[in-house]
Amino acid sequence: MLMRSPRTKRERWLNQRDDLTGEHAWGDAGQMLFAFLFFGVWIVDSFFLRYTTHLNEVMPTLVRKPIGAVLLFVSAYCAWTGLRIVFGEVREHPSVIRKGVFGVVRHPIYLSEVLLYLGLFVLTMSLAAGVVWIGASGFLYYLSRHEERLLLARFGEAYELYMRDVGMWIPRIRRK
Repeated sequence: MLMRSPRTKRERWLNQRDDLTGEHAWGDAGQMLFAFLFFGVWIVDSFFLRYTTHLNEVMPTLVRKPIGAVLLFVSAYCAWTGLRIVFGEVREHPSVIRKGVFGVVRHPIYLSEVLLYLGLFVLTMSLAAGVVWIGASGFLYYLSRHEERLLLARFGEAYELYMRDVGMWIPRIRRK
């Protein structure tokens, strides 16, 4: 098998981190594509064309804005803490991360992206942006499943137990 050498500074840095398991080859590019697509559609439809924003008449602004703000706050919290835990700390002995937001959901960084798009959708109720949000959520689900296969291969039973204890994107309510 031919291995290509890391081209970017980020790739070289990630290859030096034995405590990181890896990601899908198209993960970053796909996320960027969906981000540009979502923000482009959301801005154009919500603020200029307004072709698919008729749900604004159904849901009052006083309901939409607080819900959207809460979703955006939770998104920022999940992204900030998740990225800080994964990339801000080098672990001597790689293991399944269960602390912080990773004790609540298995993929808080992808969840933050889903909540960001959902929060912006709720603020303007652009159905066109909602369609892109559904596509982006499907793509992020695909990435999550791919990474879980990598983590299962690396950590085995420890990750299986983690999967039973912690929900992928929706926190599990534990019965005592």
